Amino acid sequence: MHKHGGDIYRNQGVVDYSANINFRGMPESVRQAAKDAIDASVCYPDPQCEELKAAIAEKENVPAEWIFCGNGAADVIFSLVLALKPQKALLPIPSFYEYRQALESVGCQISEILLKEDEAFCLQKRFVNEIPMDTDMVCLCNPNNPTGQLIDREVLEQVADYCQKTDTCLLLDECFHDFLEEGSVHTLLPRVKENPKLFVLRAFTKMYGMAGLRLGYGICSDTELIRRMEQVTQPWNVSVPAQAAGIAAAREQEFVAVSRQMITEQKKLLLAGLEAAGAKVYGSAANYIFFRAAPGFDTRMYRAGFMVRNCGNYDGLTEGFYRIAVRGEADNRAFLQALQELEQREG
Repeated sequence: MHKHGGDIYRNQGVVDYSANINFRGMPESVRQAAKDAIDASVCYPDPQCEELKAAIAEKENVPAEWIFCGNGAADVIFSLVLALKPQKALLPIPSFYEYRQALESVGCQISEILLKEDEAFCLQKRFVNEIPMDTDMVCLCNPNNPTGQLIDREVLEQVADYCQKTDTCLLLDECFHDFLEEGSVHTLLPRVKENPKLFVLRAFTKMYGMAGLRLGYGICSDTELIRRMEQVTQPWNVSVPAQAAGIAAAREQEFVAVSRQMITEQKKLLLAGLEAAGAKVYGSAANYIFFRAAPGFDTRMYRAGFMVRNCGNYDGLTEGFYRIAVRGEADNRAFLQALQELEQREG
């Protein structure tokens, strides 16, 4: 089983830098909405997520019928793959593991494009020429997880155009879009209307601190595909508290703006400390930082009380690559102090 970050259940007593969740936690309005919904949870949730879709539609400025809601982004990915049953798919690696897991669950043949270290793990312009004509699905993550790198806008548009021309589904994972300082530059959501082969994936998990509630959604103008996804997914896949929390989160604006600013400030602090310690940083577009350090870095920091994501189990990566979330100032200064002491002992 692929290991993820955020395993606080078997790692108690340490500060978790392994899961990329907004360090500010859940907005009070979202927390209260989820709590209030407990009393209503004696009833089944709305299987159509009608009110939630309306709130998302207003937030994203798209028709509600273009939206599919799921029990986290992973649930949306699995539902999309189950509805399409692609025979051949293309994945850049390293990237989010659930694309592979979902594709393998339907027996899909998977081809890979390796993102190279000497190219800073960035998707190159040649990628569009490497997509086989008979590909049924391409999965891209922007910014990519775990590398923290953004895909060049021109490359994204070329891939989207190619997929539309060849009748290939393009799953574009934008789950960390809310953290981007220039989000409008790095999204293809406005192109969904003209391109029914484009499926944009987003989630409430990271920005709104809702990882335990589970809520993700996909947007696609192919309403027939949305209907098929609703047919193959399990009934009542979004709980009453998750729907209520999502409705409240969709209306939060100031929380997002303030969070983005605070994360940007704290990221600078961590980047300076990592670089001073000799780490090679590759990407940090969202609320996490991907870097290379001496093998065993995660074990040494764990002993100091900090849980770091070892990325050695990602396809295309080896021991020595790590990812940390951006947390609050007190945690970050303690992390950097521990890192400095570690360097002094080993130096």
